[in-house]
Amino acid sequence: MAQTILVVDDEARIVKLVRDYLERAGLNVLSARDGETALALARREQPDLIILDLMLPGADGLDVCRRLRQESGVPIIMLTARVEEADRVVGLELGADDYVTKPFSLGELTARIRALFRRANRPHDASVFQIGATTVNVSAHTVQRDGKKPETLSFYEVELLRLLFERQGQPVSREEILNKIWGLDASPSNRTIDNFVVKLRKKLEKHPNEPRHILTVYGFGYKLVP
Repeated sequence: MAQTILVVDDEARIVKLVRDYLERAGLNVLSARDGETALALARREQPDLIILDLMLPGADGLDVCRRLRQESGVPIIMLTARVEEADRVVGLELGADDYVTKPFSLGELTARIRALFRRANRPHDASVFQIGATTVNVSAHTVQRDGKKPETLSFYEVELLRLLFERQGQPVSREEILNKIWGLDASPSNRTIDNFVVKLRKKLEKHPNEPRHILTVYGFGYKLVP
């Protein structure tokens, strides 16, 4: 069964270009031109991935991303015409998994989508594991600390946690994280990885500014001490 993509952009030309290209690639495509319609479609149709423009009428892309991430771990790729790194960082902090800057290559966008699907569909050894007082549920994309209400994890948050857990106690370099999680054809910066770690610490650590479990190995990367 073909996977379903929700494309959210207020520019009809971009929606049509992306829709036509992805449908030729064998994917089902839904579309929305504003934030509220996107939220309603996402909740009703449960797409496998969302391509989300930041600049939308009404509820903007950042607000839509924040609200989606409160209830779902669906992979989200941001589209943005903005060049400032701060805008991309905010989107990633709110739970987006990747970003593509306009103007973009349709081939690159499709490769990013395929990479997300490959990683989502690969077999996993552990669906639930423990990090200190926090329970990570890979299948449900949630973390629960000290018996509190579970929090939603984004796709790449799950992938980063899984990699660190598999190598627990061992330093993992930023380069290896980039290659194994985002793939060789992806190009997030080291700053992107650092921002994902900041988000995870807020969800896992009792004192995020004094982490006990996700530790920085300065000049190299990170390691997990469960």
